[in-house]
Amino acid sequence: MKLLVTGATGFIGQACLRAALARGHEVAALLRPRSAPLTGVTAIPGDLAAPDWPAIEAFAPDACLHAAWISTPGEYLHSPLNRDFHDWSLTFLQGLTERGLRYSLVLGTCIEYAPQSQPLREDAPLGPATLYAQCKDALRRELESRGVDLGWARLFYPYGPGEDPRRLATSIIHRTLHREDIVLKTPDSTKDYIFIEDVAAALLTALEQRFRGVLNIGTGTGVTVREIAATIAQILGEPARIVVTEVVPDPYPCVVADPARLHLLGWRPRTSLADGLAQLVRYFAP
Repeated sequence: MKLLVTGATGFIGQACLRAALARGHEVAALLRPRSAPLTGVTAIPGDLAAPDWPAIEAFAPDACLHAAWISTPGEYLHSPLNRDFHDWSLTFLQGLTERGLRYSLVLGTCIEYAPQSQPLREDAPLGPATLYAQCKDALRRELESRGVDLGWARLFYPYGPGEDPRRLATSIIHRTLHREDIVLKTPDSTKDYIFIEDVAAALLTALEQRFRGVLNIGTGTGVTVREIAATIAQILGEPARIVVTEVVPDPYPCVVADPARLHLLGWRPRTSLADGLAQLVRYFAP
């Protein structure tokens, strides 16, 4: 497969590049001119707003993995840039379709769903409450209405080496290593955390099988923030310096995937939470 990847230098994109190359696919990445070259990858100059269309046509991709979007912790949920990424993505993916591309797999988000206490199936009610989720959901609807041949991957909570240091697991590791208190405002918030290499394997499986429709990318297992902090402390052999402040209401207290549809494609997670956190710990404290 000749695969075009956007967001190739991001956390998800880099993992997917590694997985695609390991599986023998030919890969091109949309890269800004000042980006560092990626080994084994054809560079396509430009970005979503101004791609080098002749270079894309010359590469002639069979499929596109669209992972580019704002993802800065503390900013991405409500950033006005979400509207720009929506508009850029719509134009870019429509442009690929007009140039003969037959399939795109686009990253959505689990918070497109309305909150509920049960594992979320792909047909669960939607209720995107943040600008990030609203723009993702709007993009899916518009692409479908325009006849784009589409897979829509709703990501749950990826973690692992290479993640932004402000993300939950890495921030807890740093605090534990420095023997600082770990202040939890939502200690019982339950999420579906999935190791980054398992995310990449799931997305490549969907791409290779040209999955069409909505697909949850999650493990089906919920874990609390308190459990993650305690597990990291145990791995590091440090006391769990967990401090629970006045609990802040979590608008999404339980976000867990029903991965049955993904299982039908033959995918299963290979990395348990304990093993994944241990790998992340070794990344910072070898």
